[in-house]
Amino acid sequence: MEVIIPFFIAHWYLSLFFQTFFLHRYAAHGAFTMSKFTEKVFFVLTWIFQGSNYLSPYGYGVMHRMHHAFADTEDDPHSPKYDDNIFKMMWKTKTIYSAITSRQVEVDKRFTDGVPKWHAFDRFARSWVSRIGWGAVYFFVYWNYADVWWLWLLLPAQWMLSPIHGAIINWFAHVYGYRNFEVGDTSKNFLPVDFLMMGESYHNNHHKYGSRANFGGIRWHEIDPTYQVIKLLNKAGVINIVQQKQVDLKAMRQEEKAKKAEKAKKVAA
Repeated sequence: MEVIIPFFIAHWYLSLFFQTFFLHRYAAHGAFTMSKFTEKVFFVLTWIFQGSNYLSPYGYGVMHRMHHAFADTEDDPHSPKYDDNIFKMMWKTKTIYSAITSRQVEVDKRFTDGVPKWHAFDRFARSWVSRIGWGAVYFFVYWNYADVWWLWLLLPAQWMLSPIHGAIINWFAHVYGYRNFEVGDTSKNFLPVDFLMMGESYHNNHHKYGSRANFGGIRWHEIDPTYQVIKLLNKAGVINIVQQKQVDLKAMRQEEKAKKAEKAKKVAA
C-alpha cells in the first residue's frame, strides 16, 4: 500500500497535468506559445506520463475545438444531452477521436489550423506495442507491491486514466455545479475548489473564455493549480502566455442585472 497508493496518485496528477496543460490549453486553445523543439519535448513527456492511455495532441486538439463550436448540439463529440449515459458518451468520444487522429475523416480547416502535429510519433505512442508495454510496467509494479487485494481494483483505472479524466469533465461538468456565466450550453463549474482535476473543473469559466490560460480566478476560491505551473514556466522562458482578458465578475453581474431589468421593462410595456 505504501507504494501503490502514491504511485496511483502520482500517475493521476501527472497524466492529468499533461492533458490539461499540453493537450487542452496549448494544442486546442493556444493559450500560450512555445518553440517547436519544446513542443516535441512535451509530446514525449505526455507519452511518458500518460503511458498506456496516451492521447494525441492533434486528435485531442481538433476534437476539443469541435466541442466548443458545437457544444450541446447533435454535432458535439461529447454531450450528456445526446447520450443516455456516461459510457455511451465515452464510446462515442473514443470513436470520433480515433477517426480524427487516424485521419480517416476530413475535418474543416478551422479545427486543424495551428494544432500541433507529429504524426510519426503519434503512430508509435498510440500503437498497441506502446500501450501494452506501459500496461505491463504498471502490472509489474502492482505484482510486486500490491499487498492488499483491493489495490488491484486501481489497476484497470490506471490503464485508462486519460479517458476517465475526460469523462469526469465532459459529463459531470455539464450536469452538476454552479455557473458564473450564462453561456449557450450546459457547462458548469463542477468543483468550487478544484483539488481533483487541476483546474479543469472550472468548466463554465472555460466555456466563457476558451483561450484564457487561467481557468479559475473568477471567484476568490477558484484556484487553478495548472495555471500556477504555467506562470512558473512562463517566467522561466519555457513558454509565453498569450495576453488574456481580465475578468471583473462584479461588474459583469451588474451589467447582466441591468440588462435583465431593461428586458423586464420592455416586457411590461
